[in-house]
Amino acid sequence: MKTDTVQQDMFTVLHGQPAPVVTRWTYRADDPFAVTLAVRTRHDRWVEWLLARDLVVEALEGPAGIGDIRMSPQIVQGYDIIEIEIRSVDGRAILEVDRDLLRGFIDATLEIVPLGEESAEIDFDSEIARLTQGCPE
Repeated sequence: MKTDTVQQDMFTVLHGQPAPVVTRWTYRADDPFAVTLAVRTRHDRWVEWLLARDLVVEALEGPAGIGDIRMSPQIVQGYDIIEIEIRSVDGRAILEVDRDLLRGFIDATLEIVPLGEESAEIDFDSEIARLTQGCPE
């Protein structure tokens, strides 16, 4: 199994806030369907969301997502961005990230695991063993 990882920090605008925040985007070959988006808070704590990589890929070309996470390309004050709307029971946040930076990150993930080849990266036997560990027989 591959242990390749791609990680990229990006400045992101939190809608309505004057200063950018740091986001950390992470992709791991051992979890090939997911991308982790972490947002650094004022207290140097990271808040993480797990996104489907397919959602991010789709959002580079047009609106994507339903439910708690929606993404879409936008032009805001002349900047080509991806708008990310995240909803939870506590409220919602809208983030704006540079579209080219996000595309570069996704391209790096595709070099590790191409689209459509994610299932080949998963060791289903070890995943089943991990999930059933400690289960009564």
